[in-house]
Amino acid sequence: MESSYKFMVKHVQLWKVAFHSTSPRWVHCFYLAALASFYAKKVEAGLKKYKPDIIISVHPLMQHIPLWVLKWQGLQNRVVFVTVITDLNTCHPTWFHANVNRCYCPSEEVAKRAALDDLQPSQIRVFGLPIRPSFCRAVLVKDDLRKELELDPELPAVLLMGGGEGMGPVKKTAKALGESLFDKELGKPIGQLIVICGRNKTLSSSLQALEWNIPVKIRGFETQMEKWMGACDCIITKAGPGTIAEALIRGLPIILNDFIPGQEVGNVPYVVENGAGVFSKSPKETARLVSRWFGPDSEELKRMSENALKLAQPEAVFDIVRDIHELSREQGVISQISGSLTSSSFIPSPETTPMQFI
Repeated sequence: MESSYKFMVKHVQLWKVAFHSTSPRWVHCFYLAALASFYAKKVEAGLKKYKPDIIISVHPLMQHIPLWVLKWQGLQNRVVFVTVITDLNTCHPTWFHANVNRCYCPSEEVAKRAALDDLQPSQIRVFGLPIRPSFCRAVLVKDDLRKELELDPELPAVLLMGGGEGMGPVKKTAKALGESLFDKELGKPIGQLIVICGRNKTLSSSLQALEWNIPVKIRGFETQMEKWMGACDCIITKAGPGTIAEALIRGLPIILNDFIPGQEVGNVPYVVENGAGVFSKSPKETARLVSRWFGPDSEELKRMSENALKLAQPEAVFDIVRDIHELSREQGVISQISGSLTSSSFIPSPETTPMQFI
């Protein structure tokens, strides 16, 4: 699945056709039935191995198949099954199944779509997009972060990202920023640039080889994005839901420079119409925007930062976990699966077996 997805998103027109052609219910039902012939046995083996009390699905193709397996096993009413949707605003219909115990939606727009797909109000919760807990914890103030990350303490900073694979017009945008953030009249920089290249070593090497007139940090795959975001003043990225949600939590104005057709389309108006950022595919226009934000349009940058913080939902991951815990207590399903999928007749009690999650 993962390799197929990476191939498709690199060939966006193929992905667009696949996304929209499988959206009608009668089509994706046949599609999922075909997938079930490959994956149902693996799902069943996973249930037997882990004996979960709760199944948490975070993938659009993992609602129907696990629920079919639970039904075949007679366990649909004995295991809590919840969906955590990880697409921010536009999502594929396969995210929705009327037999889930709970569907956690990241936005009101997604919640409306869930209702149209026959989910009841009691099944739907809107807590926001779950983000790694490190983004919710207290972090150092910007000045301290810049000192830790060896950034210039005086210059505003822009964070340029190409995702985990370093995709998109990263090099062209970086070069344009290198020019726009250097004041030729004064002979000095008006900003600094941090580029996250992900796993793209070719991109990293090519950027390292360039001569820069402004302070530039070239980084590979980062595991402490909360610090880099906390040290910067704005971000340039494609319209991935996770990065958007993280940037909002850090109050970063966002320049979206691309999106994957289908599930990322709605993320652009979500950011732009709420005043938290802009959309531009042009590296030169993007660089011009940043230079103005770091100069005469600094009030606009401040206003967008305030709007970003209004949209942010840093407690989403904790709210979801708390609700799942409460749901499991209401359903009273703790450890009922153990004896049902094995030859043993022993069914452990809640006191003797810790809660298991998949």
